[in-house]
Amino acid sequence: MAKKASTAGSAESQARLAALNPAITVLQSVKPPFVPEEAEAMTIRVDYPPGERGLPPHRHSGPAFGFMLEGEMLFELEGEPERVIKAGETFWEPGGDVIHYQDGNNRADSWSRFTVTMLCVPGRPMLTLVDDEELAQRRHLRAPRPGT
Repeated sequence: MAKKASTAGSAESQARLAALNPAITVLQSVKPPFVPEEAEAMTIRVDYPPGERGLPPHRHSGPAFGFMLEGEMLFELEGEPERVIKAGETFWEPGGDVIHYQDGNNRADSWSRFTVTMLCVPGRPMLTLVDDEELAQRRHLRAPRPGT
């Protein structure tokens, strides 16, 4: 589940963190492609009941970083294959123009709970839905899906 090292971030910064407190475990370290000017950070918790499909396709104004607390989520971003995120795992998305296709509960027998910290553009919604016309125009950017 949790790893003491990550694939991003300098070895020096991770060594300094480990020296500060051996109880700290780095779960995720990524360099976002951009941070909106004067970004507002927002952390939310999402609780989906068994079988909940989640939000329709949408995008965020800035990068988002998440941690799966319980259950499983079916997660899909534009250009990436869908995957299952399990309790104890992290996920992130770059925000901006990238469509977030799926975030639903992958289990029909248990709850799915996760937290997300988003860096939002001030004065804009934390997410905007993508309409059917735009989905059709960007279909070529979506990764092949199982069974298609």
